Amino acid sequence: MTDSNKRPLAVFDLDNTLADTAHRQRFLERKPRDWDAFFAAAPHDPPIAEGIALAKESARECEVVYLTGRPERCRRDTLDWLAAQGLPEGSVYMRRNDDRRPARRTKLEILRRLARTREIRVLVDDDELVCEDAERAGFTVVRARWAARSAELEAAQEREGRT
Repeated sequence: MTDSNKRPLAVFDLDNTLADTAHRQRFLERKPRDWDAFFAAAPHDPPIAEGIALAKESARECEVVYLTGRPERCRRDTLDWLAAQGLPEGSVYMRRNDDRRPARRTKLEILRRLARTREIRVLVDDDELVCEDAERAGFTVVRARWAARSAELEAAQEREGRT
């Protein structure tokens, strides 16, 4: 049962939804992939204007929370980046450092858990598989199609469970 006394949630992905990861894609294009360097470069991600504006707009009616496939070890950098962009404060849900399940599974699990006690107004994400599964589960989705697609990042999200 949801708590009707609290504002609904607007759930935002980070990578390629709010943060432009193009400058660090090169770390995923090598073999083996350099995950440490990929995540170490995240604090330098430029913001994506469309995503930032939508998060700020959503904060007028909703509590904004962030749902990312980034591992927990990136929490401090992630919180600092969100604050530096002037984004609304909100809970940040990250995958465990050892969790290698596809993003669509980890994110849907968290969405369902959140939906037990809160209304979820919208999920904003760039990952098509996450969006499709969330829609099938009954969530309203906005597809973040404002960043360049990356086959390497898509493989990492789905097959390697890394982001």
